Amino acid sequence: MNKENILKLLTQIKYPGFSRDIVSFGMVKNVGIEEKNVHITLTISTREQNVKDQLRQEIEKVIRENTQFENVGVFIIQPEVGKKANQSPVSEPQKDAFPNIKYIIAVASGKGGVGKSTVAINLASTLSRKFSVGLLDLDIYGPSLPSVTGISEAPKMTDQQKIIPIEKFGMKLMSFGFISGNASPTIWRGPMVTRMTQQFFDDVEWGDLDFLILDLPPGTGDIQLTLVQKIALTGAVIVTTPQNLAVKDVQKGADMFRKVNTPVLGIIENMTHFQCPHCENITQIFSGKGGQDESERLNVPLLGQIHLSPELASTADAGTPYVLKHPDSVITKIYNDISEQIVKLIQ
Repeated sequence: MNKENILKLLTQIKYPGFSRDIVSFGMVKNVGIEEKNVHITLTISTREQNVKDQLRQEIEKVIRENTQFENVGVFIIQPEVGKKANQSPVSEPQKDAFPNIKYIIAVASGKGGVGKSTVAINLASTLSRKFSVGLLDLDIYGPSLPSVTGISEAPKMTDQQKIIPIEKFGMKLMSFGFISGNASPTIWRGPMVTRMTQQFFDDVEWGDLDFLILDLPPGTGDIQLTLVQKIALTGAVIVTTPQNLAVKDVQKGADMFRKVNTPVLGIIENMTHFQCPHCENITQIFSGKGGQDESERLNVPLLGQIHLSPELASTADAGTPYVLKHPDSVITKIYNDISEQIVKLIQ
């Protein structure tokens, strides 16, 4: 099964409300095949989510019923009308691939469930008060940026086939979830993940930024390896929780960065304790002092300790960064201190 066969199958898909198919409309911009995986990129101008969902469902159905592909990915990008990109596409990202971005910082952890994405969005939001900031969610399997920012629209594309990040909260934002439909499960093998990760580096028009914050998935797999091989990172910030079980996995992630000569700027301990919003009593939910222990092991600063708060969870669910909704809170002051330390460390 090759690209021509796939395009022929896609001629069966009519654009909703029309008798003409999506191929003849010129909406199919790319078909990628990797072993048992296929991904299809469409460019359509509609903002109607039901139209996008219908197309995804029909494409997945016709491919699954007529081919042996195990995984089907459908990505939708909106065309940008009347604008030209300033830079030509680059075939392969190089170490100096981002001359207009001063600092690229990875927010990472070897373990899931430590609140890394919440840390990333609030750190980026804090920095955006003084600097131009972009945030790239690199979690292919479980992108969270659409949820924590309340974004459901697809990004647009320039005439030179560069993806334009979505701008909100004074930041430039990009996530796999913006183009894949965040409700769709992703089950991909390594080669396809690597290709998609590279596309985020090759094909996104970030423009001039002071900081690009990378929200990495947990672990030390294909995405992390692709990242450190292709991009000269300014440094990494490691997120952990207090308990020893979390620290053991976090250590693997921190050691990976050191092995590839990426500086670990410091440790952020999340979910340090719970502070009652009514009586302000403090309760240790997790035993241990993982942030301090890892800070001492790596000989790097413990940048901050962030406690559990109901408002942190509610703002994430509501799609608004906590530090922007609660600018005078204790937690926001901690994020301010973390961002100031990072700026001092890299300058």
